Amino acid sequence: MTTSTRVLTRMKMRWGEVKKKRWAYMFISPFYILFAIFSVYPIIFSIYLSFTKWKGMGPKVFVGLENYRRLFGDPIFWQSIRNGVIIFFLYVPIMTLLALVLAVILNAKFVRFFRIFRTMLFIPYVTTMIAVGYVFRIMMNAKYGLFNMVLTSIGIPPVPWLDNVWWARVSISLLIIWAWLGYNMVIMLAGLQTIPKDLVEAATIDGANPAQAFFRITVPLMRPIILFSVILSTIGSFGLFNEVYTLTTVGDVPGGPMYATITPLVYIYQQAFRNYNFSYASAVSCVYFVIIFVLTLLQLRYFGREE
Repeated sequence: MTTSTRVLTRMKMRWGEVKKKRWAYMFISPFYILFAIFSVYPIIFSIYLSFTKWKGMGPKVFVGLENYRRLFGDPIFWQSIRNGVIIFFLYVPIMTLLALVLAVILNAKFVRFFRIFRTMLFIPYVTTMIAVGYVFRIMMNAKYGLFNMVLTSIGIPPVPWLDNVWWARVSISLLIIWAWLGYNMVIMLAGLQTIPKDLVEAATIDGANPAQAFFRITVPLMRPIILFSVILSTIGSFGLFNEVYTLTTVGDVPGGPMYATITPLVYIYQQAFRNYNFSYASAVSCVYFVIIFVLTLLQLRYFGREE
């Protein structure tokens, strides 16, 4: 039997299996049809659009790699990438450590009313970020904000929270920690409840103090959960939108001052829906996806390995 004959035979057998299970495929087909229309097609169209010049109306003009050449020389785009990296290091280590410590505390037997504390810590996550961003903006006002009123009451000079490049990034980081700490704590708490308590009890019997049991047993066993939380935070650091738009928009320019807090997602929105440069926004989206994909792979490769 030739190779082509074997291929045709396999195709006929598979088609026969599909015909037998056609009703099952019909029932699950709506999901795949909607997924193809609203997910696969926009991705393919965006990749195609990145090689053209199109303002949203009129014919599309093929320009090859022109958008990508412009992108790699665009200082604002690379500033948005740097901002994502800086904001990541400003809030992710603090938030991850706090989430893990709070999860350990609320997972302990001696804590009373732990369900109330869990709910209180999780409430900021379900709060509308637009409203929270404007509230933080009022509280961080340089002259009349609550934060500076507290600082001046204890003898510390006021801080230009939203008027200085670095303090604006710190302000974004504080808002993110407040909003996402409870979510990461719940993830850590779920991971802690999968760790056998016998391990910690055995270490305590062998003479380990609580700190040693935490760093030598709990943290290593929580490594996959911590890695998962850090990967989500990495994606979130480069994809900040509501926080930047509500907290640091100056006039019609988001990510101020001096683009200190602009992120790739905000830049994509600005190019597409403010400048109506959909082709260039598509090119930025493609490069942004590649950067996030590479960072995630690096984290999985170098931090997800078992010792």
